[in-house]
Amino acid sequence: MDLEQHIAEVPDFPQKGIAFKDITPLLKNPDAFSVAVHSLMHHCADLAIDAVVAIEARGYLLGAPLALLWGVGFVPVRKVGKLPRDTYQADYELEYGLSTIEMHRDGPNAGERALIIDDVLATGGTLEGAIRLVEQSGATVAGLGVLLEIEALRGRDRLEGYRLESLLVV
Repeated sequence: MDLEQHIAEVPDFPQKGIAFKDITPLLKNPDAFSVAVHSLMHHCADLAIDAVVAIEARGYLLGAPLALLWGVGFVPVRKVGKLPRDTYQADYELEYGLSTIEMHRDGPNAGERALIIDDVLATGGTLEGAIRLVEQSGATVAGLGVLLEIEALRGRDRLEGYRLESLLVV
């Protein structure tokens, strides 16, 4: 199945000059959604993970089913101020600004292997921040998985030394 045909491009969102990759058409199609989740699972099957760490909000849509299919814990990464208990925090650069993300201190645990999932890799800042969160916890980043990688933005360059699986590269 050509998953790319289920990704819509929205010009000038969330601000002028950004070509937003909208995965909601893929999510609406149960066959495309299933292919995406199972393909990510297949590409990362050899990683022997203990937890899936997924980035708010669209990363959750891929990460949660992966965690269930593997029978491992799911750990959400959220924007600052959204998690109710003690957290690790990391600042990161977006394609269009700066922000902070956080993760509860009780997951993943020290010594565990975590797979970090997001929907789109653009400049790599968000994944880079999530890597710092996992490493602050004492866990190991087993790998990174994304549905779509925007090659021209060279986000992969910021993630050297980490295994990255991208289902689509545009």
